[in-house]
Amino acid sequence: MSRAALLVLADGRFPAGGHAHSGGAEEAVKSGRVTGAASLEDFCRGRLNTSGLVAASLAAAAALGVDPAALDAAADARTPSPALRVAARRLGRQLMRAARATWPHPELDALARRFPKGAHQPVVLGLAARAAGLGPQDAAYCSAYEGISGPASATVRLLSLDPFDATGVLARLAPDVDRVALRAAEAAGRAVTEGIDALPAASAPLLELGAEAHAGWPVRLFAS
Repeated sequence: MSRAALLVLADGRFPAGGHAHSGGAEEAVKSGRVTGAASLEDFCRGRLNTSGLVAASLAAAAALGVDPAALDAAADARTPSPALRVAARRLGRQLMRAARATWPHPELDALARRFPKGAHQPVVLGLAARAAGLGPQDAAYCSAYEGISGPASATVRLLSLDPFDATGVLARLAPDVDRVALRAAEAAGRAVTEGIDALPAASAPLLELGAEAHAGWPVRLFAS
């Protein structure tokens, strides 16, 4: 296992398409729920412990070798918003392109054939981690961090937030990322023996509603 591969996969410059998505931050800014560093921290903490936990668990399970098609169905079931499902598959398709070019692997090829329009991004992320020789907790860390770094970066653009303040938010959330990654990896381990239902199904209704509203905007800076 090369932990340096984790740095490559988690790097914001990895060409996985995440820069075009705000993780719900654009709608939250417009609705007034995110106005600065403090409210951004609240937003990211809530996202991390709900949809972020679900995504990290799916990624960890994929890294462990759980059937990716079953995980994709589980991701669909845990994503009520059609807009978020579309965004997740678009991100998955772009991540698949980057992962196959970086860590060629037959399991990635098989998933790409199975889902030519894109599998859910956390499933692809976990399989990419597996192809890179990383473990389930590595995949969970990558997913959990990505789930908060995206909104933080987007808010810098949306609110002209000081980048130092945005980075401070991510640093203060580091213990939460640790806890979520551990919980996700433990749930993934249970899924191996107990089945997909052992994975978390935490919900974030406001994110879902916000995504549906955002998808209908005629003008928007981010895709989701």
